[in-house]
Amino acid sequence: SGDGSLDRLLQPVSTGLSPRKRTTSQCKSEPPLLRTSKRTIYTAGRPPWYNEHGTQSKEAFVIGLCGGSASGKTTVARKIIEALDVPWVVLLSMDSFYKVLSAEEQIRAASNDYNFDHPDAFDFDLLTDTLRKLKQGKSVKIPVYDFTTHGRQKEWKTVYGASVIIFEGIMAFTDKKLLQLLDMKIFVDTDSDIRLVRRLRRDITERGRDIEGIKQYNKFVKPAFEQYIEPTMRLADIVVPRGGGNMVAIDLIVQHVHSQLEERELSVRAALASAHQAQPLPQTLSVLESTPQVRGMHTIIRNKETSRDEFIFYSKRLMRLLIERALSFLPSQVHVVQTPQGEDYEGMSFHGKRITGVSILRAGETMEPALRAVCKDVRIGKILIQTNQDTGEPELHYLRLPKDISEDHVILMDCTVSTGAAAMMAVRVLLDHDVQEDKILLVSLLMAEMGIHSVAYAFPQVKIITTAVDKKVNDLFHIIPGIGNFGDRYFGTDAPPDWSDEERALTVA
Repeated sequence: SGDGSLDRLLQPVSTGLSPRKRTTSQCKSEPPLLRTSKRTIYTAGRPPWYNEHGTQSKEAFVIGLCGGSASGKTTVARKIIEALDVPWVVLLSMDSFYKVLSAEEQIRAASNDYNFDHPDAFDFDLLTDTLRKLKQGKSVKIPVYDFTTHGRQKEWKTVYGASVIIFEGIMAFTDKKLLQLLDMKIFVDTDSDIRLVRRLRRDITERGRDIEGIKQYNKFVKPAFEQYIEPTMRLADIVVPRGGGNMVAIDLIVQHVHSQLEERELSVRAALASAHQAQPLPQTLSVLESTPQVRGMHTIIRNKETSRDEFIFYSKRLMRLLIERALSFLPSQVHVVQTPQGEDYEGMSFHGKRITGVSILRAGETMEPALRAVCKDVRIGKILIQTNQDTGEPELHYLRLPKDISEDHVILMDCTVSTGAAAMMAVRVLLDHDVQEDKILLVSLLMAEMGIHSVAYAFPQVKIITTAVDKKVNDLFHIIPGIGNFGDRYFGTDAPPDWSDEERALTVA
């Protein structure tokens, strides 16, 4: 697919039988999950990483894993992830950040005469910048290094956000700027003979090399370990002897990480509910004129006795009016054309690069046909945000955004906005992908005053367009008088009567 922002966060455990299992630093087709010997861990359900002001209030917890080549760093990382049992984890490998070799260096590498185990072999500037952005919750592009050609592939991997980042590499502790980004430093200490056997097996079976690599080990790998890697063991908070088999050490690590994550927990929805009371509606809000037609359609879709067919029909009519209204807020410029009569006509045209629609699943997806009907060839992205029934907080579960969305004007679509928690998370996602705040338009059929204030206060440049505003939200964060669960009424599904559309556990086909 051309869409490059489906966040696949973990490198999968390979199950292929090919003699070359892994010739690159990443896998392009990897799913957003981790398969272990015991179970499958889905890396989804990212809780809020910002406060009610829309600004970042917590950074990801970064674990640095260092150790000699083939010491078992990746195995330890996966054991930690499995034991942690927390969603939204990124495993970042230093192998992705080897420098691109010159023609002369390529020749030396082909004859096992290039030192890949020296600090100069790594692009520390790119690595530090990437890890810093990930720690801040931003979207990053990670190079995919090809070990057979000793170069970077054309397509880079997009990774976005985490609760925990595990960064592993042989030189993980050698750069001072990199060290400052690590919240916990772990050194994996494995016997040198074991590392030699593992290294040879890996290079031959996974990276397409031959037994001549043993010369490379004696010439480069062993001296580099003694000079650059082993001395950094003193910087570690925890030393793990025997690698992934040391479950006592891994349990201690997991206990500490859990305690750190508990300290960073937020309650965004509660904060939104108590903020911005009795304030005037913001100037960034535009409400469709309440004509008899508009009010009549609202009467029909709000009526609990309305059939599903009528609900869908009149909802679609309102959506079309809403999208047309939203388009009037896009920048325009004078455009002179010649009519068939040979006369000039001074009109207007869109003044921007592209328009992209992003729907907040599942209800927001119902607005896509209205957008496509008036915007030819519009690109569409999707965000799935669900409410955690235990914490009451919104969680990001799925994300797919078009490439280069940072240059676009984005129409963000959701059918109802009550507290604004889901809308705020979606806006934060767009900002983390470098979309300009003043290029975001939030459109919704029905909004509560609380949700409007929440979004406008956190993101004062986002334009908010709706067909109606209700004043109240009850203790369950439902809009009053409201419209009910829009998704259930539109799709004909059932949910408990006390669930709002934001709260329903959504599924995506």
